Amino acid sequence: MTAYWCARALLPGGIAERVLVTVENGRITAVEAGTAPGDAVRLGGLVVPGLANCHSHAFHRALRGRTQTERGTFWTWREQMYAVASILTPDSYYRLARAVYGEMLLAGITAVGEFHYLHHAPGGRRYDQPNAMGEALIAAARDVGLRIALLDTCYVAGGIDQPLNEVQQRFSDGDASAWGSRVGQLRGADGVVIGAAAHSVRGVPADQLTAVASLLPEAPLHVHLSEQVAENQACLAAYGRTPTQVLDEAGFLSGRTSAVHATHLTGPDIGLLGGSATYACFCPTTERDLADGIGPSVALREAGSPLTLGSDSHAVIDLFEEMRAVELDERLSSQERGHWSAPELLTAATVDGHRSLGFTDAGTIAVGARADLVAVRLDSVRTAGTGASVETVVFAATGADVTDVVVDGVHRVADSHHLKLDVAAELAAAIAEVT
Repeated sequence: MTAYWCARALLPGGIAERVLVTVENGRITAVEAGTAPGDAVRLGGLVVPGLANCHSHAFHRALRGRTQTERGTFWTWREQMYAVASILTPDSYYRLARAVYGEMLLAGITAVGEFHYLHHAPGGRRYDQPNAMGEALIAAARDVGLRIALLDTCYVAGGIDQPLNEVQQRFSDGDASAWGSRVGQLRGADGVVIGAAAHSVRGVPADQLTAVASLLPEAPLHVHLSEQVAENQACLAAYGRTPTQVLDEAGFLSGRTSAVHATHLTGPDIGLLGGSATYACFCPTTERDLADGIGPSVALREAGSPLTLGSDSHAVIDLFEEMRAVELDERLSSQERGHWSAPELLTAATVDGHRSLGFTDAGTIAVGARADLVAVRLDSVRTAGTGASVETVVFAATGADVTDVVVDGVHRVADSHHLKLDVAAELAAAIAEVT
């Protein structure tokens, strides 16, 4: 049993002062007001629930600071991404992912949805252990103390009616049936969810999408959706329907599905996503870095599609920035303010985010929930004088203001340092190895 005493904590009923959170076997067993016992771990600032990063490609972190050196497009960026993907091994992927997940923890992220399609060796050669790359990601997350939903991704085409290129051979099992056979060998555990994903309507032919959707009927199901106008145009030319309509006809949309990006949607598309309660996972820092566009977050919310957030390509790993960017981007698009409140955005980053990854017992500081606690400074140059409020956390703080992180009751970050590894040093070494 461990006790954490919070100077201030965001509880389901609002912000409370002098809160004692008692934890046993990774779960919160009591939340009460009081003075700190002598053996309690003291957490300052404002303590909020752990954040969920719902869309990650860990190896993209190696691109930061490199893909911004020229104008380019999404497609030229993709070529640089493929260059990194072409040389990773299970060992180097483990080292890179371990460092990236350490960076996430330092920013208050307690669970990640890893959209994993880098399955095989160069040229598509199979490893002796068919899930060596996925297992490397799971091991990396567990080693640093981060929960992971491994969203094993079906990727069998280089585009609609297009063959795979040389690098994409690593991503493919051949077809959805072979993909499912490999995924069936993966096993979840406490803190590890095995989910499914289709890369996109570009990467999975329409006649194979149903097989992807039906493989793990109780697990999270994710898909890239309408990230680029070119994707929509190709889909309309091939199928006479939008990507959202193709997914709907394949039985892909539901309350366990997350549509990642969902940027270029028609009115009927929004209705299909909202009517099925499909999550809309926005990744604003990546979407602006790649010039993808601004998605219809408010229209999706009003239609019934819950918002979640991801850092995707890791141009930035900062869920506070992703939160406020949804509102700020909407302001730029509409020339009006006040579309998303701070509590709504924090809910997207906590409760709803965890649910979309299969961690339905996380994202709140309450008895019975997983004991995830994130302490945010209120006295930094960004937060000083702003007050102890959800608005301060969402609209002023950054990941650099996180001082302490508790995941499943275990103190992983203290005084802004990971208690097990030197994250910056590991990032530098791991990225040097693959660039």
